[in-house]
Amino acid sequence: MTEFVSQIKTLPYDEKLVYTMLSDLSNLEQVKDRIPADKIRDVTFDRDSCRFSANPVGEVKITIVDREPFKTIKFMADESPMGLYLWIQLKQTGENDTKMKITAQVDLSPFLKPMLSKPLQEGVDKIADVLAAIRYK
Repeated sequence: MTEFVSQIKTLPYDEKLVYTMLSDLSNLEQVKDRIPADKIRDVTFDRDSCRFSANPVGEVKITIVDREPFKTIKFMADESPMGLYLWIQLKQTGENDTKMKITAQVDLSPFLKPMLSKPLQEGVDKIADVLAAIRYK
């Protein structure tokens, strides 16, 4: 497994508010327009999963497999050409000050690793940027 980790983002909200919103993926419908259409398209959300088509990976469905209230949301790819695990970590460091980090572990073959590492890291960073820009209210 190859690991990709986002930069730590600071959110000016309480971790409970952030967790409550992110642990129900249907709430992410509001950020659909911020997803770069040249990289990810055909995005759909429901409470527990997200389905999309990504270049150069193909069709992917990610499902929440574990929720640790106010701390962690873990995901696994149900439908993907490669194994994918992703989790969002939250840590409140002060009043209305929550740190967020996204980590992805991807099962890449030695042949695909050089081609996909950069786009996957950019994808994890972009997810963190989009989630950091949400108004959690």
